[in-house]
Amino acid sequence: MSVFTALHRYRFSIFVLTLWFIAVLLLSDGSAISHMTATSALVKTRNDNVAKKTQINSVTDNVSKTVLENGLTVLTKEVHSAPVVTVQVWYKVGSRNEEAGVNGIAHQLEHMMFKGTKNRPIQFGRLFSALGSDSNAFTSYDQTAYYSTAERDKLNALLTLEADRMQNALINVEQLASEKRVVISELQGYENSPEYRLSRAVLQKIFPKHPYGLPVGGTKTDVEKFQVKQVQKYYSKFYSPDNAVLVIVGDFETAKTLKAVQDIFGKIQNSQQSTVNSQQSTVKTTKTLPLSSSPIVLREPGANALLQAVYALPDANHPDVPALDVMDYLLTEGRNSRLYQALVESGLASDLTGSVVSLREGGWYELSVTGTPGQNLTKIDSTMQKAIANLALKGVTKEEVNRAKAQLEANLILNNRDITSQAMQLGNDETTAGDYRYTDRYLAAIHEVTATDVQRVVNQYLKPKARFVGIFEPTQTQPEEKSAVKPRSTLITENFTPGEPQEPAEVAKYLPRVDMTMVSATRTLPEQFTLSNGIEVLLLPDKSTPTVTLSGYIKAGTEFDPEGKAGLASLVADNLMNGTKTKDVLTIAKALEERGASLEFETYREGVEIQGSSLAGDLPVLLETLGDVVKNATFPNKELALSRQQALTDLKQELDDPTEVAKRTFLQSLYPKKHPLHKFPTQKSLQQIRRADLVDFKTKHYRPDTLVLTLVGDFAPEQVRSLIEAEFGDWQVSGQPPQLEYPVVSMPDKIVRVNPVLPGKSQAITYMGSTGINRKDPRFYAALVLNQILGGDTLSSRLGAEVRDRQGLTYGIYSTFQTGNNVGIFLIEMQTSPEDTSQAIASTRRLLQEIHQQGITAEELETAKRTLISNYNVSLANPEELSYRILMNKVYGLDAEELRSFVGKVATVTLDQANQAARELLHPDKIVVVTAGPAIVANQSVR
Repeated sequence: MSVFTALHRYRFSIFVLTLWFIAVLLLSDGSAISHMTATSALVKTRNDNVAKKTQINSVTDNVSKTVLENGLTVLTKEVHSAPVVTVQVWYKVGSRNEEAGVNGIAHQLEHMMFKGTKNRPIQFGRLFSALGSDSNAFTSYDQTAYYSTAERDKLNALLTLEADRMQNALINVEQLASEKRVVISELQGYENSPEYRLSRAVLQKIFPKHPYGLPVGGTKTDVEKFQVKQVQKYYSKFYSPDNAVLVIVGDFETAKTLKAVQDIFGKIQNSQQSTVNSQQSTVKTTKTLPLSSSPIVLREPGANALLQAVYALPDANHPDVPALDVMDYLLTEGRNSRLYQALVESGLASDLTGSVVSLREGGWYELSVTGTPGQNLTKIDSTMQKAIANLALKGVTKEEVNRAKAQLEANLILNNRDITSQAMQLGNDETTAGDYRYTDRYLAAIHEVTATDVQRVVNQYLKPKARFVGIFEPTQTQPEEKSAVKPRSTLITENFTPGEPQEPAEVAKYLPRVDMTMVSATRTLPEQFTLSNGIEVLLLPDKSTPTVTLSGYIKAGTEFDPEGKAGLASLVADNLMNGTKTKDVLTIAKALEERGASLEFETYREGVEIQGSSLAGDLPVLLETLGDVVKNATFPNKELALSRQQALTDLKQELDDPTEVAKRTFLQSLYPKKHPLHKFPTQKSLQQIRRADLVDFKTKHYRPDTLVLTLVGDFAPEQVRSLIEAEFGDWQVSGQPPQLEYPVVSMPDKIVRVNPVLPGKSQAITYMGSTGINRKDPRFYAALVLNQILGGDTLSSRLGAEVRDRQGLTYGIYSTFQTGNNVGIFLIEMQTSPEDTSQAIASTRRLLQEIHQQGITAEELETAKRTLISNYNVSLANPEELSYRILMNKVYGLDAEELRSFVGKVATVTLDQANQAARELLHPDKIVVVTAGPAIVANQSVR
């Protein structure tokens, strides 16, 4: 029930398994944006004409710690910047408490915690969805955590649900069998990744006798053998109040909330057997670990050659951890870092990441490199070792150390602009380091790190003979031509009768008492102005954190790629930061890196999104850099060659990724050649692009009259307006912006089924759908409500409840209406085991047919509207979500009141409107169905 991801650059850079409840709130062009950050601290910002000087604030300011008589630790922190609260329960148990034979049981139990309780025998995802909560869970090495973020009036309801499943979880034979099937599908998804397989092999070698060497999610062999009594025993042993930390952050009153916590949790009894000890002995120190032997070599199907070098490190509380983090940033973070210069800028590698993993009983430092095609991994490894040896011998400069420290401090606060992340920080510190005040000490220690400290930890921990090395050598890659398989028509039929959808009245019966009225707070609208050259600017002051979030959009997307040169728009955006008329690439990068600021450009079909962030006092530098690169980029040949090679490497990776192949094949099967949505980069098209093409494209499409900028944060609008006018006011162009006509495309006249096969993949990814609506279609809000009921949430929707939860056919399934200014797509995505794919597709089509013909119920309508409105209000408490929403409203040409009126428009959708949308927009017999990954037999019989 989780997605394997590295929480890279968090205070504890731990590998976690994260459960994402997918709630499609915005029918946007491009993929939905989700934000999950886990750490933060308030640090000193610079004093200039934009932001006042800010004092260093303690991470634990206003935090109260209470321990109930039953041992439950309660951490509370009042944050009144938005009417939102987050409730999190962190259990001090994870894969560290497992052993061979039961590997993955913590993760399996995480899944079971959503299957209902004795008091509420109903999928908890449906309850959280009905509350409009952004709910999530993850399993890690040292803990398993559950969180829900919702409007403040849902606080007691969230507490009640968490207390209920702490003591009354239902774990029976039928539910376990279904959820084991889902977990196995999930594990197969991880197996699709060569990086995952290589990392698993290396960690098994470095920790041969400790659970840190076991995969957090488990193995298929062990999961298949889990018995109900095993899972029940694990639950009764570890899910106990004295082994848990309850974290509450947001808009509430501490005294009143602590009383509610006592009333709700205080009566829960201890298990009398909970423990935080691992099943194995503590990790050996680096002095006693065996010397590294020959590298682990995996020769398997894949796209690119990979190298991983891992060094054992001490636990999270060791005093060397701050210096190790500074070392990591100095080595790998940013274009001026040592290893980036040695490997990526030299052309040897296309990608480099570093991560200090600090856990309760030990840790490790991992360096991961993706080799450039044709480059020898031995040479890459030798170059990397020489760079580290040079640092160990000659040390580092004070300037490098100060830049790394500034990046660390800024990232801590920028990754913590919302209450969910603030609570994550407290929960993680308390469960991993044993002290919620850990980050305060950590920040103080960071300030004291010197160049001598960095050189010392490099010599102590990054010894050549202390390395554990893994190499991945691809044996076979997916030929590019197979990404556009010739479609064929297949009518998929199964003897399947779905269960009755769970009525909202049944859900409401199990909801804790809460005011379910739809009330929306009055929102401040951004200040808007337009420069004389056409740039549109929207400013919304927000002093809740000393940061600024910048979002931008310029109409220079891939829709404008010339025939035969697909990928040009992306290459232009990727090269904007590579040099201007007055600054080279390293000077541009340094200006941002030494302040911990970021500025990125991401290309989509209809435009290029600009994403930037900085501490409030550094906004002038952020705007100056943005203005310089969009006006004066020069596209130096050296950097262009590297960028093109990285694009070719990324293309190989995409053509080996079932999700990317399914997406590409789906669009190319739905839209004909010559259509803007049919074009995708190929090796040939990327190689044909020249520097003159980039210069010409930028001249035509990067214009002030197609640029929209949004800023949310700690600033004075009048001063920011002056800055923007100074940086962008002299940008002039002539003529009108290029226009593009999108041809009308009809739905398929039958089912089109395609199965591009990728060697070595164990999980199948299916995309199915048809053409949709654009953002200004009058049916937009009805479609939004309809989609929430159909597949807006992977657990509480009809698709989720039937295909995922009842039948256990998919790890995740959701639907969306993706909309833009020109076109839209209706899409369903699911991940399945190969043997379950045909049945999952048939079940999905059957549910589509039911809603198309019979519509939805009035109760479903009202529940969906409440959920969407609550989710909307919660999302706007996050500055990144708020900034993006303001931006896209402007891009879509919506009026300024949309930020406020969205709630009302959703609330007024009628049953007739939603059912009409179902009849007009859902056509289960006129869809494209693409399954990428293993070979799938279309008419495979149901087991």
